[in-house]
Amino acid sequence: MSDLYQTLGVDRGATADEIKKAYRKIARELHPDVNPDPAVQDKFKEVTAAYEVLSDPQKRQSYDMGGSGFGGGFGGGFGGGGFSDIMDAFFGGGQNRGPRPRMRQGQDALIRVEVDLNEACFGTERDISVENAVTCTKCSGQGSADSSAPAMCQVCKGRGETQQVQRSFLGQVMTSRPCGSCQGYGSVITNPCRECAGDGRVRARQNISVKIPPGVETGNRIQLAGRGEVGAGGGPAGDLYVEIVEAEHPFLIRDGHNLHIAIEVSFAAASLGSKVMVESLDGPLEVEVRAGTQSGATISVRGKGMTRLRAATRGDLIVHVEVQTPHKLSREQEELLRKFATSRGEKPGDVKIKGHEQGFFSKFRDAFGR
Repeated sequence: MSDLYQTLGVDRGATADEIKKAYRKIARELHPDVNPDPAVQDKFKEVTAAYEVLSDPQKRQSYDMGGSGFGGGFGGGFGGGGFSDIMDAFFGGGQNRGPRPRMRQGQDALIRVEVDLNEACFGTERDISVENAVTCTKCSGQGSADSSAPAMCQVCKGRGETQQVQRSFLGQVMTSRPCGSCQGYGSVITNPCRECAGDGRVRARQNISVKIPPGVETGNRIQLAGRGEVGAGGGPAGDLYVEIVEAEHPFLIRDGHNLHIAIEVSFAAASLGSKVMVESLDGPLEVEVRAGTQSGATISVRGKGMTRLRAATRGDLIVHVEVQTPHKLSREQEELLRKFATSRGEKPGDVKIKGHEQGFFSKFRDAFGR
């Protein structure tokens, strides 16, 4: 037996596309419609047999390992449907798909729900209104107005497809297409339901209760199995996905499991120390500002941040302190402040040169896009 690669004129490392192109080129020259010489026809069969082996990954591997590659049913002709499979590879026809089922799986649906930071932290239950495909109550999803079964299509005789003969460079080729009369179902609803026009479903608005778990954030999706679009012909419904959109809080900024808040304290409070009330998702919290606190310092309040999803723990509340410098002073205040500076050995005009640093709050705002 001659080498199959030599028969097609390709190297052993040729790709599937290169093998296909080589075969098509030779087939045009050797086809009976082009060259009726009997000797040429033998060559055409040999080339076609070589293509059948080399175009099939498993047969090609078997051949490369020393086997014939043809399998038990090939023989010397085109047994086992090999030649028709080659035609299908060129023209996409010949495969008997059969009728399509009328009952089909429904599609998934997506709806976005906005929650505030408090709801995202502690969870909530929300009633949402969704418009999607539901089973037609008039025909119970069957599509027929009189509950009768669909009748066999007289065009395709229930096969769901029609066949057509086409001429090509390889001669006559049989192709199959979905039947245009029954759209490939193989049957026709003779008396379609007026409510759903035979589809078995209609559009309707539904109210659905959704439990939103603690710890969700923007982009999280909650899956409600079977609450999506009902399938055609009374098919099972897909799933409904509720995507969370977290609304911006007026003064709290979320960073994963932690919350951040910025407060301003007076120069005296920062210098002497003080206890201040800070707003949080749990209500007002007392926070201690220690004596000597500098502007940009942070105070962590553990367990007052966001709830971790599918966990009972919470992140922290990070309080960012900004020390206020008074804008206007009375003469008495100015004099007291000068005495205070003198007692510390400070002189007007004294400065301390710092490196290329950026204030903490500027970094904080940049990090959060504020």
